[in-house]
Amino acid sequence: MILKKVLVTGAGGSVGINVIKYLLSEGKYEITALDLRNKTSQKRLKKYRRRINLIYGDMNDSVLMDALVKDHDYIIHLAGIMPPIADIKRNICEAIDYRGTENMIKAMNMYNPNAVLLYASSTTIYGNVTEANSGTKPHLTSLDYYSNTKLKIEKLIKDKLKNYIIIRLPLILTNPKNGAFMYNVKLDNKVEAITDNDAGYLFTNALNRIDELKGKTWNGTGGAMTTDTYRNILINVLKIYGLSIKYLLTTLFIDKNFYTHTYTDSDELDHILEFRSDSTSSYYMRLKRQVKGRKVAKILAKPLILFLNRKNRGRITRILKKPFQVFSKRKEK
Repeated sequence: MILKKVLVTGAGGSVGINVIKYLLSEGKYEITALDLRNKTSQKRLKKYRRRINLIYGDMNDSVLMDALVKDHDYIIHLAGIMPPIADIKRNICEAIDYRGTENMIKAMNMYNPNAVLLYASSTTIYGNVTEANSGTKPHLTSLDYYSNTKLKIEKLIKDKLKNYIIIRLPLILTNPKNGAFMYNVKLDNKVEAITDNDAGYLFTNALNRIDELKGKTWNGTGGAMTTDTYRNILINVLKIYGLSIKYLLTTLFIDKNFYTHTYTDSDELDHILEFRSDSTSSYYMRLKRQVKGRKVAKILAKPLILFLNRKNRGRITRILKKPFQVFSKRKEK
């Protein structure tokens, strides 16, 4: 049997690892994984190194992209700078994400025009609206660097390629240790998320339905079973994982501009790919199995969890105000 060849960029990320896992389980692909060389990617990809072609490199290296693109039937493009870092500096997404994708597209058009690109975009491109579908006009500001770059990349793909599939992913529920969990979300926003496990299967199964999906933009979301307020999701994650430096830094210094929504066309892609197997409950159970130790982090998270819980917030506020009220009465006397 001749194996189809798949290139996965950003293979060491939370979705990328699951894509690798599911591609291997299919048993019909020769897989090349591309990522930047760092301790995290090396540790996560190490166990697959005998079963895949593992390449460490930068998509801004045009020579590397020319060499990789020539020989692959499908490219699953997951690589990119993620928020909140992506929204701190204006040009970082432009320099890394856009230019890297541009190198890839040039190589595809020159050496391999029949290859199919599956691009992981983001539902944050819809901006500050509560409900959206794939045709919703974006509501963004000039400060939404990440989302604006995603839109620009989508336009580049549509203008330059004939064989593409764009899949917009929402908030991804993953182990915060992997660094991909988004904390820059407003607490009372309603979130229709997706787990990293379901996202990985989504991209893998999309290879089996290329003709139905090609040339279109889709929302790849988790549906009703992964929909909740961000407050509830955050409380449950803090209970299991505890307080983290990333959460503190995001809370103190980063604007809450990772946009979340519910989606009126949420079920369309699942009807074709049947990729949903998770719910928020199954995600929490899996996270409990993955997280070991962190006793101090969990203890430190308890006061915050109480404060975030609406039922306790009034009581906690009264307790915090009490010493000041006593002092005020003494002063009046």
